[in-house]
Amino acid sequence: MISDELLEIILLTRRSSPIAFKIMSGQVVLLTDAYQPPTMRLVGHLRSAGVATLFEGLHDSEVVMSNSAERKIVTNGDYSNKPFAVLFEVDTVMEAEDLHSVARHAANVYPEIPLIACRRVSEEFAFTSLRPLDQPLLRRLGFKIIVDSPTQLPEVLDDLKTTTQNESVLKADTRQEDEWALGNLLLPKNLTKKELRAAFELVSSLHFASDQKSAALTALAGLGHLMQADRWTVYLNGELEEEKISLEPLAVRGLTQSEQEVASTDWQSALTNEELRFEGKESKAAMEAIKKNETVRRKENNRFVVAVPLISGEKVFGVMEGIREGDAIKNFRKTEIALLNALVVPVAASIANAVRIADAERLSQTDDLTKLHNARFLKQCITIEIRRARRLGQKVSALFLDIDNFKSINDVHGHLVGSHILLEMAGVLRTSVRTTDIVTRYGGDEFVAILPNTDLELAAIVAERIRERLSKHRFTGGQGLKLKITASFGVAVFPEHASSPQQLMAAADAAMYEAKAAQKDCIRFANVSLVIFSEKN
Repeated sequence: MISDELLEIILLTRRSSPIAFKIMSGQVVLLTDAYQPPTMRLVGHLRSAGVATLFEGLHDSEVVMSNSAERKIVTNGDYSNKPFAVLFEVDTVMEAEDLHSVARHAANVYPEIPLIACRRVSEEFAFTSLRPLDQPLLRRLGFKIIVDSPTQLPEVLDDLKTTTQNESVLKADTRQEDEWALGNLLLPKNLTKKELRAAFELVSSLHFASDQKSAALTALAGLGHLMQADRWTVYLNGELEEEKISLEPLAVRGLTQSEQEVASTDWQSALTNEELRFEGKESKAAMEAIKKNETVRRKENNRFVVAVPLISGEKVFGVMEGIREGDAIKNFRKTEIALLNALVVPVAASIANAVRIADAERLSQTDDLTKLHNARFLKQCITIEIRRARRLGQKVSALFLDIDNFKSINDVHGHLVGSHILLEMAGVLRTSVRTTDIVTRYGGDEFVAILPNTDLELAAIVAERIRERLSKHRFTGGQGLKLKITASFGVAVFPEHASSPQQLMAAADAAMYEAKAAQKDCIRFANVSLVIFSEKN
């Protein structure tokens, strides 16, 4: 039974002619791929947010060609009735150029309206672990806010709508000079409207940082709009022992005058992708801030320095340092220090949380025993590789291997020996393929290797290389044993044997069972007729 709301989505996503939209105040515009309507999960969370939503369907050609002249926004002459957000659901395997076209369309039709990217959550896997389109790339493509799950939308939209309303209040009453609090942060008194807005944007942007470096760069970019400094740097303490301090630069923004005067050849090894690569450049104030766990402001070598410790729980894990240099430069004011102390709280939390999120994400796509990628990662990875191969006219090979007589090994030597053999098998596989190949533990004693840009002949060479290395390797099982272990191999290639990820895996699996039914310790290749038969059934 199709709901009226889903029917409306389907109808809107199939429109191809220019249309005029009646925009209501407080509304969100959801741009939808004409060939892939938004997930009901996303629609449900938009409904739970209590936000009126207008669905605009886009065809590929329409997205590229559309501009403000082809589409118009009907606001009854009142531009204040503009939407406060434009939303697009991003699939993990979408191409960057397609997303750029969507962003250009949004910028033309909805100027000055923030564009939000919400990652499409697979119905099969609630947690998407593989992200070929990371946040920095999405931001460069034109998306202002990136949401990793539809569950985050209600809070993000509520904050965004509140921000829009606050800006309207500020514009309506230019005399307002009240003391402001941002979330749980007590900001200093007498902040200007520009400073308040910059502080809000800084804290809001930190919510969408996916890793340590992006969180640090976001913080430094925001600080650059709030207070002047020749260089802002975030250092992390690389030592695990509390009594030792070894600061390692994580992110840097700007250079002091003396640093700019250093010969470019010296700085080629010092600066890479805006990250400091040299040692010994942290200030004494930075070291003192970590030792004393307090903000330090001082003058060092004709430079004014401020250093604020980064704290997570009870641990000081880093420091944020600002430097001003020059004869006419003044020291950091007390009001600036107060603002810095307030903002460093969410900055430190964002950097610390990014580590925990990255660890959780890594564990979700890693097999606990062998530390290879797991089946969850494989299913997403193979989809991406086949889409890329289809676009570039390349081939993708899949090697499916199963250890021969593994049950008897467990029965005779025990499961601890069996587990150690799986570890040793993972080591043999890693050293037998290229760094660009993907090796996964599919489950039990089954392993899968995905070989991008590899035809049947080359895949056969790789499979034979692994088989030969296994025949020469003696497995210890962690107990000094010298066991000879063999495996049965199945090989399938896209597009010869399959036209989809599911067919490729099925073809390789069927070929592996043919090897099992033969003499084992051998390689078999997918049969095209078997693939066709499986499709009919």
